[in-house]
Amino acid sequence: LVVVGSQSSGKSSVLENLVGRDFLPRGSGIVTRRPLVLQLTQVPEPELADGGGGNAEFKEWAEFLHLPDRLFVDFDDVRREIEAETERVTGAGKGISNLPINLKIYSPHVLNLTLVDLPGITKVPVGDQPPDIEMQVRNLIKSYVSNPNSIILAVSPANSDLANSDALKLAREVDPAGNRTVGVCTKIDLMDAGTDAMDILTGRVVPVKLGFIGVVNRSQKDINENKSIAEAVKSELDFFRTHPAYHSIAHRCGTAYLARTTNKILMHHIRDCIPQLKGRINALMSETQQTLSALGDPMIDSADKGAVLLQMLTKFSMAYTSAIEGTSRDIAVDELFGGARICYIFHDIFGRTLEAVDPLEGLAINDIRTAIRNATGTRQALFVPEISFELLVKRQIRRLEDPSLRCVELVFEELIRIIHQCENQEFARFRELHDKVMLTVTALLKKRLTPTMS
Repeated sequence: LVVVGSQSSGKSSVLENLVGRDFLPRGSGIVTRRPLVLQLTQVPEPELADGGGGNAEFKEWAEFLHLPDRLFVDFDDVRREIEAETERVTGAGKGISNLPINLKIYSPHVLNLTLVDLPGITKVPVGDQPPDIEMQVRNLIKSYVSNPNSIILAVSPANSDLANSDALKLAREVDPAGNRTVGVCTKIDLMDAGTDAMDILTGRVVPVKLGFIGVVNRSQKDINENKSIAEAVKSELDFFRTHPAYHSIAHRCGTAYLARTTNKILMHHIRDCIPQLKGRINALMSETQQTLSALGDPMIDSADKGAVLLQMLTKFSMAYTSAIEGTSRDIAVDELFGGARICYIFHDIFGRTLEAVDPLEGLAINDIRTAIRNATGTRQALFVPEISFELLVKRQIRRLEDPSLRCVELVFEELIRIIHQCENQEFARFRELHDKVMLTVTALLKKRLTPTMS
């Protein structure tokens, strides 16, 4: 259940009435500056009396996710912790954060609900708020209400024009059919004399499929006088029963009716979403099971570590050898790979380069004659002197050096590519071993590259 509304519309008061405890920070301006994910858990009285869960001495208690080892039985401490945790992330100014605060409240007086209290929609930046504070708040709210599994509690004050309700406008953007939007009308007791909210509550102003529910929250005077929420709920019930305009629909107004209605709506919504959720869970389980099976058998004790390591290295070595010899079971059909690619480099790329080389290019007849004469001195030569032959041939062979070095580089690149193609699924279990094997084999190939090229 996601509570949405403009700033100071009474969202936090509605939440406190549902919980029955005064535990949320209060003040002027923007008070809720981080999402509060509130999970209400009903704990039966007998379980508490019997010492269930080790909290028999507490009828109600709260737990924060960021403080898992601490129980809060004083709800004033809960308020102070919310304020401290908010300032820890957002600072003491007016800024907001999308990092949620997770709070669980256990009580025999609540229904099982999960609610999200969000910052109120604001228009004008105040204090140290950025100029785009309105857009930030709207994006934050949309990130929660856009979830199709969420129910939207659109809180709107009755003493303002409902046509200008930011909460209803935002709810319609993500839920145009209104299948998961509940209207909550606050501040009914503050309407001008002679006016009432019957048109709103009966859906004649803005139709909402799940209806509008009117509530009366505590005023600031009631809070200053420490009026308890139980007394406020009783006063709320008396207000609707005795008011001349609302007495006929008093059974469909108030905090208690809101809690029952939202609980029922949430249960029906969960029931409708269960088939889809089950399908997603089964798909994820199947995918995870396949990944788990690909990782191999678990290691029982330390004695298995050596065997697993040897098995993995052997598989890698065999896969590398098979890729070069062409005996791998997984043969690529879209490109040359491994030994076939190396063969192609030698016979096609390197071979065509050698064939394109003219052995006599740059070697003139006069050069040959001059070299022979210089090697024979004053003697007449019947055969080509060996020294002149070597001199001329070495100069021509030097022209083959660049194509040969390029051939070595291409073969080296292919050998490196084979390393990454030979990775098996078991290496995913041990990332450090995987990285070490890759580095070791690469270093070995680089070590042999230098003498090959020289």
